[in-house]
Amino acid sequence: MKTLLRNPGVQAFLGWLLWLHLIVTLKSRRWTHDNLACVEPVLETGKPAVALFWHGSIPLCLGLAPVWWRREKVRCMVSPSADGEFIAQALSRAGFPAIRTSSAKKGDSSKARAAVAAIREAMNWINEGGVLIVTPDGPRGPAEVIAAGSMQIARKTGAPIYLMGLAVSPAITLDTWDRITFAWPFGRGATAWDGPYYVPADADDAALGALTEELSAKLTATRARAEALVARR
Repeated sequence: MKTLLRNPGVQAFLGWLLWLHLIVTLKSRRWTHDNLACVEPVLETGKPAVALFWHGSIPLCLGLAPVWWRREKVRCMVSPSADGEFIAQALSRAGFPAIRTSSAKKGDSSKARAAVAAIREAMNWINEGGVLIVTPDGPRGPAEVIAAGSMQIARKTGAPIYLMGLAVSPAITLDTWDRITFAWPFGRGATAWDGPYYVPADADDAALGALTEELSAKLTATRARAEALVARR
């Protein structure tokens, strides 16, 4: 299966299929955006930012697109894995080119170097005024726990962190590690926003760990707010 996923033709087809699903999910429902005012300074002034949503919401993520299309400089961090390739292709079709990175396993020096290079590219992007969108629990999990990379990027660049939750109805949630959710056509959609949050430049490991735990809980809460909006409507 992994060999099949690495086939360029298969990846191109899957990228097109995911892009089509993303577009149908976006266009076939009316979206409600909650607390969008918190991110207006980034949208109106061109300031840099790091924006986070959970990995399980990737098939819904173009619900965020009408907001970010107001900015010219937006890129996404995507894993260099085989499934990351077709996700990157789908997002690029939608106007969000990728920076390819992943957390490296202990002892894997080549992947560690690639991860460092990608994080450096991401920091340069932010320092030039760009917005970086990250699924901070991907690509391997644990689910709904922010990995160190996005926090380190925010700490080193001083960029604010914004949290984004997504929900749609009707939808189907699969029994995967990230509880990935796909939308049925039509119905309702909502996004919820929170922030800005900052990682102090002098944060030590204990402070960084506490802030990571806090923001992980808040990011899950933003998704719960989006789910409540969908349920109310």
